[in-house]
Amino acid sequence: METIQAYLERKHEELGLLNDCLRRRLDLARPRSVDEVVRFKFQLTAALRAEYELHEWKATETAWSQTADPASGPFEFSYDYQRADLTVRGPSFYELDSGCASTAIYTASGMAAISAVLLASAQIVEEADILVLPGSYGETLELIRGFIPHLRLEVLSLPLGDALAPADSPRILLLDSCSVAGAFEAVLRCDGSVLDLLICDTTCFAGRSGRIRRILRWARRYAIPLVLVRSHNKLDSLGAEYGRLGSAVFVDDNEHEPRAEHRWRRLSAETRNAVRLLGGAALPAHFPPFVGSAAYWGLTKRRVAAILRNGRNMACHFAAKLPELSAELHFAHGLYVTLRGRRPLDEASARQAAEDMSNELRGEGFPIRHAGSFGFDFAATEWFHDATTDQYSVRVAVPDLPTDLWDDLTAAVARWWRDHQSAG
Repeated sequence: METIQAYLERKHEELGLLNDCLRRRLDLARPRSVDEVVRFKFQLTAALRAEYELHEWKATETAWSQTADPASGPFEFSYDYQRADLTVRGPSFYELDSGCASTAIYTASGMAAISAVLLASAQIVEEADILVLPGSYGETLELIRGFIPHLRLEVLSLPLGDALAPADSPRILLLDSCSVAGAFEAVLRCDGSVLDLLICDTTCFAGRSGRIRRILRWARRYAIPLVLVRSHNKLDSLGAEYGRLGSAVFVDDNEHEPRAEHRWRRLSAETRNAVRLLGGAALPAHFPPFVGSAAYWGLTKRRVAAILRNGRNMACHFAAKLPELSAELHFAHGLYVTLRGRRPLDEASARQAAEDMSNELRGEGFPIRHAGSFGFDFAATEWFHDATTDQYSVRVAVPDLPTDLWDDLTAAVARWWRDHQSAG
């Protein structure tokens, strides 16, 4: 349990880390409320981006200046026209074992990263099965169905049975951190030796999460070529969504030679080429300059721990108070839950319900907003579409808040949802 005083002191440390990245620090008082924490964070990150642009004015899209030497905190960049050959030197967002080497390709968003990887796979295989879990990110499934014809989508269901059995075609597993917990755990208990490639979307796991280490060990055990894809403006920006940034990290296990799948070694080069042709290279200004230090990792660990603790509390409360109105309480990441209506929701009605609930509870003084994404210092509600079941619900994203305040907000959300669903 974290008190409001301990919470505000921790937030003061987060704000100090951001402020120290400015050449001219802002004169900010110690935060006295959640609203001040949120406001100060977004002010600081806006100042950091503005300062980058003013200082790195020579580093343009056309790379006209030979004296440009762009950097953002610990990250250094080199590139030619339109960043098609962007090279990034800086800290990793992951904690990989000493026996692993990796190649990181940065992109303009998480979707740009996974799009490039999936499109590039067409240069490796003519056709393949791509296996996905219930709850996988809807836009990724939409992308595969609409634009990746050489990949045949197969949605797995529990129990998995022989879902990972040998097949005539190459098999790719897309292991998504936003899948439901039961399916995620079931996969990691399976024999993965028949898989040709493992693509893991780590967006909903902290960069040093134990879940990612488990995935690395599982891929190593069965010598599966592994690509980690990620959107970095969720859990990597201390709750302030610093900028749109994605990556694809190709993990090369130096201790175990992959099982004759040498063709997949070409995937990183083909992905880099896809990023170039799609114009999806990352913007240097979107690399958070506060990443990489021991202080950053310590504060991030405490933030994510608080969110996960709050998420468990909310799931328990909703299971007790809203059993018939809870759509999914146990995603693998523990960062949000979804609520269903007594009658089926569509996108418009789910969006309206999310907005009405946020507005009314915010009017009661709670730190909640109708906003996409997650990992904030406020609760965020939004409509949610489960692309594997084609059902709509309302997503409640768990914030980093002191325990008592979050428990009160959880009870208020449950009360509001029960009352308004009862009223039709």
